[in-house]
Amino acid sequence: MKHDYQLIYNKLYEHYGPQGWWPAETPFEMMMGSILVQNTSWRNVDKALDNLKPFLKPEAIDKLSIDELAQLIRASGFFNIKASRIKSYMEWFKIYEYDINLIKKRDRHKLRTELLSIKGIGPETADVILLYALDTPIFVVDAYARRIFYRLGYDMPASYETFRNQVEKELPVDLVLYNEFHALLVEHAKEHCKATPICDGCPLFGICDRRLD
Repeated sequence: MKHDYQLIYNKLYEHYGPQGWWPAETPFEMMMGSILVQNTSWRNVDKALDNLKPFLKPEAIDKLSIDELAQLIRASGFFNIKASRIKSYMEWFKIYEYDINLIKKRDRHKLRTELLSIKGIGPETADVILLYALDTPIFVVDAYARRIFYRLGYDMPASYETFRNQVEKELPVDLVLYNEFHALLVEHAKEHCKATPICDGCPLFGICDRRLD
């Protein structure tokens, strides 16, 4: 079966319009949100970010003890683990003097390797940071993308990297497209392609195999 990712994107974009992601006021807030959202809902992340608001500058986070940080992000769940991950991330960020423009000058592949070497930063979190904070066109593989593509009838690779590379091979290198595609897939999974799908009015209905097993 031919995988037409551009067609999926076009249909979602036509239906939902531009999403303007990531929901954050600054790239640094986006980075913190990408770690806080691990294994929880965005609603809980919002609460944690509200508590973190007075400290949403790298230097301020750096000065907090791990226990102080954990208490501030308690609402996000797994708060001790996430506080430790944020601190590990900050050690890496500090190497670049907390300067995002400096980081953006790095080669994309080297940068991704560096991010993946940080304790607690897996491929999905690394790619979200690359895409939304560091302006790197990259496809984010998450549970929503897997669910949607499977139901459409696509047999996607189990490996994260192979899945990502397969999609990227067939799409133009376009930052806006990748930015919107991830956000549109999330929106579609919440609106129509839920655990129990709502197929009525689905913008992908005409190209979907409706595989639900």
